[in-house]
Amino acid sequence: MFKSLLQCSGLLLCLILLSLNSHTLLAQAAEPPTESTPEIQAKAILKAAIDNWRGMSSYSEMTMRIHRPDWERSVSMRGWTRGDKDSLVRVTAPKKDIGTGTLTLDKGMWTFSPKVNRVIKVPSSMMNQSWMGSDFSNKDISKADEIVHSYSHKLTAIHEQDGHKVYEIEAIPHEDAAVVWGKQVIRVRDDHVMLSEAFYDQDGILVKRMDTLEIQELDGRPVATRQRMLDIEEEDHWTEIILHTVDFNIELADSVFTLSNLRNPRD
Repeated sequence: MFKSLLQCSGLLLCLILLSLNSHTLLAQAAEPPTESTPEIQAKAILKAAIDNWRGMSSYSEMTMRIHRPDWERSVSMRGWTRGDKDSLVRVTAPKKDIGTGTLTLDKGMWTFSPKVNRVIKVPSSMMNQSWMGSDFSNKDISKADEIVHSYSHKLTAIHEQDGHKVYEIEAIPHEDAAVVWGKQVIRVRDDHVMLSEAFYDQDGILVKRMDTLEIQELDGRPVATRQRMLDIEEEDHWTEIILHTVDFNIELADSVFTLSNLRNPRD
């Protein structure tokens, strides 16, 4: 029951909400620092992409589509973020899932399901399990900036695409890092939009990949408005996050990011 509750409780933005976090609004292009090592350049590009997505704080509305060969399911959600550690996501549709939510505070993650009226802390042993039955894991949702702090970075290529420079970065985890992946390869456009993120296992085999399919300007900055996480090992298994609206750098009360608000919404 605990496992099934975690799979139907929770929400994103990730990457998003695949990806999100900062205390400065970045308006300049994502040109790497010229007077620095290649690793510092690559890390700066990655952090700029994450900062661009979140800002100091944000409110967003989105849809998650979970696709399988014989069925498809859509979930509507609202999300709030603050800095690089706090986030709250809540289901608004379908009716049977309304109120289901996920709260992330620092390194902790909690889920709430109205069906059982319980707030449950997600243990570390379940962080790699599916988030709401999607192709995202609980860890994908709660560790958006782990790629910056737990990995070494290498700028491996720069090329032109649709009038933009695109930077390809290889990220290798530190030896003592508590991470699942043996390698990640990320592509970032010069306006901070993350175009793709590929996840490889410890044997160097590609396991899943997140691709940006649509980009729009929202609240004054370019953002990925449709992203797809593709399961390489399972044919025709993917999950999309479609971002409908987002407001950056807004005032949010401390009470938004509490277990009390997770259980009894006041927004």
